[in-house]
Amino acid sequence: MTGDLLLLAVAAVWGSSYLAAKTLAAVAGVLVVLALRYLVSMLAMLPLMIGRRRPQRRELAVGLLLGCTQASVLVLETYGVSMTSATNAGVLISLTILLTPVVQGGLPGRFLLAASVATLGVVLLVAGPGLRTPSVGDLLMLAAAVVRAAHVNLSARLARPSFDTVTLTTAQTVVGAFVFTVAAWPLTTDGLGAGEWLGVLYLALGCSVFAFLVQLWAIRRTSPARASLLLGTEPVWAVLIGIGLGGEHLTVLAGVGIALVLAGTYWGQRVERHHRTAPLAAATA
Repeated sequence: MTGDLLLLAVAAVWGSSYLAAKTLAAVAGVLVVLALRYLVSMLAMLPLMIGRRRPQRRELAVGLLLGCTQASVLVLETYGVSMTSATNAGVLISLTILLTPVVQGGLPGRFLLAASVATLGVVLLVAGPGLRTPSVGDLLMLAAAVVRAAHVNLSARLARPSFDTVTLTTAQTVVGAFVFTVAAWPLTTDGLGAGEWLGVLYLALGCSVFAFLVQLWAIRRTSPARASLLLGTEPVWAVLIGIGLGGEHLTVLAGVGIALVLAGTYWGQRVERHHRTAPLAAATA
């Protein structure tokens, strides 16, 4: 239950990040924003390594691999959001809900049906302005959904119980900081004011450090499909935050979408939990 609540918190944080990321990208450019986000994240994570045990070689290798997949997701998402509508982006990234269990395999058809209900809810939730003609940005968001599904599955399969979550997360931030700093060099921050730097800090400390740590910790204690289903509530939080803080109005269609996402997520959780615990219950009977 604690892991589920933390994954929902990650979804809420990510759901609140779209506006900040899009605004910053328009001012400084995608690569500069990603470089600053990762550099700040790395500086926040490195002190946490003081006094910890020496990392295992395989532990570092897994952290570096997950760093590459996580960085790939972020660069595809950030470029994709900047080149398409928020509506299309929300629908396409939500396909992770379906793609993750497909990649994981072995789940009953009822789970895929529950994931489909949640995905339909996301479509209704973000379809207020209407979907527009597919673009390059849409293809990038679709690619981001595929890579995110792979990242979630890799995180669950490769991160052994003996691996340290802080070490794995720190390795991911180091990879991203190196890759994006090289790609964005020379870093130009002249156009960033106090408000933009607050946005960078929020993306780095909230959407990266907090979210990466919690996501990895929780995924290692549940299944990739369950984690993806909970993280798939991200668009719901984006809409609720927009209503609460941005003065937006909830349409009937969006309300039905939220209800379907919550119903599909709850149903999928129950199916996945029963599927995961049934063999154990049978063995101890």
